[in-house]
Amino acid sequence: MVGQCGMLKEHEQVLKKNRIILAKQLVPTELLQHLLAEDIITEEMLEIIQCKSGNFNQNVELLNLLPKRGPYAFDVFCTALRETKQEHLEKMLRLRIPVQETNMPKTIPDFEPNLPVATKISDSFSPPKKPRRTEPMECSLDDGDGSPNLSIQPCTIDFYNKHGHMAYQMQSSPRGLAIVISNVKFEGNRDLEDRSGGNVDYEALNTLFVNFGYTVKILHNLKALDMQNQLEEFSRLPDHRLLDSCIVSLLSHGVDGAIYGVDGKLLQLQDVFSIFDNAKCPNLQNKPKMFFIQACRGEETDRGVDQLDGKERSESPGCEQSDAGKEEQLKVRLPTSSDMICGYACLKGTAAMRNTKRGSWFVEALTSVFTEHAKDTHVADMLVKVNAVIKEREGYAPGTEFHRCKEMSEYCSTLCKDLYLFPGIYPHK
Repeated sequence: MVGQCGMLKEHEQVLKKNRIILAKQLVPTELLQHLLAEDIITEEMLEIIQCKSGNFNQNVELLNLLPKRGPYAFDVFCTALRETKQEHLEKMLRLRIPVQETNMPKTIPDFEPNLPVATKISDSFSPPKKPRRTEPMECSLDDGDGSPNLSIQPCTIDFYNKHGHMAYQMQSSPRGLAIVISNVKFEGNRDLEDRSGGNVDYEALNTLFVNFGYTVKILHNLKALDMQNQLEEFSRLPDHRLLDSCIVSLLSHGVDGAIYGVDGKLLQLQDVFSIFDNAKCPNLQNKPKMFFIQACRGEETDRGVDQLDGKERSESPGCEQSDAGKEEQLKVRLPTSSDMICGYACLKGTAAMRNTKRGSWFVEALTSVFTEHAKDTHVADMLVKVNAVIKEREGYAPGTEFHRCKEMSEYCSTLCKDLYLFPGIYPHK
């Protein structure tokens, strides 16, 4: 049977049923040129597609056009997939054509299904539809399995005496309280896939934070509202008043600016930060608060670019200077939010990578760098080193969109002093 504008109905149906997978995994650049050469799309259509930002949106536009391009569009599209080394997608489509219309066996490969919308905690805002994100398993580039053996190198007394007076106070025992929320099992929620390898991350972070002298609370598989309630309860603990810092680490699926609970609802990161600001958490005023977020911040896979010949160029972000306040009031005034630093696994709009045996790229790099360098490097500089490690890493998964994929971590900071962890230094003991 011929569908709208000539495409066979079964071909139109298989494109529709696998729309989300195709929109996420197609690599369009060379593919579009093949379709243009075969007159499946026109120059004008090519311009319309390329005007869209990012691979996902370009792929959506292409999938809107294909069913209207005649009875041969599907076969030409599949041929173009094969010629652009995207055979896994061609195979998926051909296997999923209804059996009654073909002689092919009804064997369904393990690809991800379509995903309904995830909702935010608040009913006042409905986020755009978020297809289920299967974080790729980056094939192991070495033989290491599981979390590494973390042996913290201690700080020397000489280094502490030289730098301690210019840095945030870090003398209390314990150093502070830490909370790690790890969402791995999204049972009963078809929207989100279980995060294989997530257990490696929380175990590594627990070991790291304990070795730095923190009292750590680990929570597993929480709904979004429960995450918020647990963080609020944690922020109100009276022990914060006696300790020098705190750590919050969230490990889950996510989108830009929010993180998923296991119920598929979103907790906004700005709400998380506000829980620990100077107004709502006075016990942590003027004390450093560290946040580490392992979650996707979008759907785009960073394909990377080839480096030009010659030396690398690096640019440092500009420093924004603010005017000092006038001392006109009796009490010292603080900005609502300050003394925070947050490390993100990836850039806005991009996906975070995770290995099912070794855990996420970001947490693996974070634990390795902090273990080696905390003895004489402050946290902001260690996060720069984490960026450098992530920059050099590359996915290995031939035949998928994740082959040679890249990731780039980042951090943001409102710290007002150097933040050294001074491992092993307890002046009052």
